[in-house]
Amino acid sequence: MTIEPRIANPAGLLPDAVKAVNLLYKAAHSAGVPQSTLELVHLRASQINGCSACVDSGARAMRKAGETDDRLFAVAVWRETPYFTDAERAALALAEAATRLADRADAVPDDIWAEAARHFGEKELAAIVLWIATTNFFNRINATTRQPAPQNWG
Repeated sequence: MTIEPRIANPAGLLPDAVKAVNLLYKAAHSAGVPQSTLELVHLRASQINGCSACVDSGARAMRKAGETDDRLFAVAVWRETPYFTDAERAALALAEAATRLADRADAVPDDIWAEAARHFGEKELAAIVLWIATTNFFNRINATTRQPAPQNWG
């Protein structure tokens, strides 16, 4: 089945949006958080939101960067696998809570925040939160407009 987008990607239709997205990307990726951690956060939030374009491109980019299949295949069930560090687990838990804001009265419980703060400094936490928000931004655009996963992968 081929998914047809409802409209062209909004970032392409509104070029000033690309500038803003590039600034968010640069800010989130400049705070010293390992690239692999940010990629895991991006992939997990995208899985939760059902963003096929981001799941597909995120997993492919991670594999290209040397990520193992064991870790890629286990992101959706990260709690039940031995493949992630304690810091990565804390970032994944934060990503899930910040993506599912309406699922509980205390959207990001203190214990999830405290565990993340145990592994990351304030600037790194800011970058992770910004990257989670940016990922959710991408996911909502892509899911709303039905942007398909790329079909031209080699």
